[in-house]
Amino acid sequence: MTYGSNLFAVTAASFIGFMGFTLVMPFLPLYFNLLGVSDLGRVAMWSGLSLGVTPALTALLAPFWGRLADRFGRKIMVERSLVSFVVIMAATAFVTRPWHVFALRAILGLFAGYGALTLTMAADSAPAGRMGQAIGTVQTAQRLGPALGPVFGGTIAAIVGLRRAFLVAAAFYLISLVIVFLMYDERIVHAHPEEGDSACARDAQTPRSVTFRNVLAFENFLLMAAVIFGLQFVDRSFGPILPLYVGELGTGPSHIALVSGLLFSITAGAAALGHHFCAALLRRRTAPQLIAAASGVAAGGALVYVGARSLLWLFLATPVFGLAIGVGTTAAYTAAAAVIPANVRGTGFGLLTTASLIGLAVSPIVCGLLASASIRGVWALDVAGLLALAVAVHRLGGGANGAKPPPQEPVPENV
Repeated sequence: MTYGSNLFAVTAASFIGFMGFTLVMPFLPLYFNLLGVSDLGRVAMWSGLSLGVTPALTALLAPFWGRLADRFGRKIMVERSLVSFVVIMAATAFVTRPWHVFALRAILGLFAGYGALTLTMAADSAPAGRMGQAIGTVQTAQRLGPALGPVFGGTIAAIVGLRRAFLVAAAFYLISLVIVFLMYDERIVHAHPEEGDSACARDAQTPRSVTFRNVLAFENFLLMAAVIFGLQFVDRSFGPILPLYVGELGTGPSHIALVSGLLFSITAGAAALGHHFCAALLRRRTAPQLIAAASGVAAGGALVYVGARSLLWLFLATPVFGLAIGVGTTAAYTAAAAVIPANVRGTGFGLLTTASLIGLAVSPIVCGLLASASIRGVWALDVAGLLALAVAVHRLGGGANGAKPPPQEPVPENV
């Protein structure tokens, strides 16, 4: 086994798994119709509860699963999570009541969280100078999977029916499980020169048994967690209100869904490119410099939304915004990984996942309430938040992790 096969395993598993999730979840309201719920308000209630319970529980338990991964290995924890997805997705195909769906989604929240662990596995097995590239590659897969999933899911549901689509989603997770089981070799763990000698000393000095407070105390860790929360908050602020804004700018009712879908797809595609190219940018700039610059550029994109007078403005600003969000997110995870000793990296990434999921949960609530008064006010809040992140990282993001990483050398094929 080589670094390449390890990276392929976690990237493929992430792409297939994240796609499997979005094969069916966007159509959950239709599934509640199939289960006999006809009242629109009740459909919305069950959909919101079922979609929200999983990330809420995952946010609470991600640090716990990360800590277990540090003790017993990342691979077995990812396999455990993927098995739960196979079972829950398959079981959802046979439910008969709305509360069955909610209960299964709650159970899934207790065992989910493999996304953060695959990032940890990529960082662990990356050779010298390749950590940013490894993290960015997996994040690209995690972004592209959900972008493509609904398209394939709608087609599959039309062919085999909505119930059987859950069985297809379970099969996707089974494929991811097999890939990780057969291809990922946990013995391939590299030292990273971008962490420097001080990081090696931290590995040696950090005890196997650590508290969450120990991890939070690592240099700039809390700052990077705040960055990840902020970028996730801003990224998700578009979901509840973008179709409303598209309509406000004069788009006809029959075209709102199409235009909104195009903008969402452009954001996802641009962010994926940002994840992918972040590693190359990290060769020239430090992670804090990239985060500050990306936050500033994303603020500029959001500012265009504030002053938009036509759809053309949105189509010009969206790819810039998405690209900057992708670069900033990958740089933040890379910076955090560089200060976390390898033996507690699972715990650290679990805490970062909690920050990300809290942003995911809080953003639609805050932005929905703000949009009731002013939709443009949401974009103004995004601008203010992104500029605050840029200033905070510029002022506080130096130190041990602020040194420019050494040039990356080609990696031999037998690494």
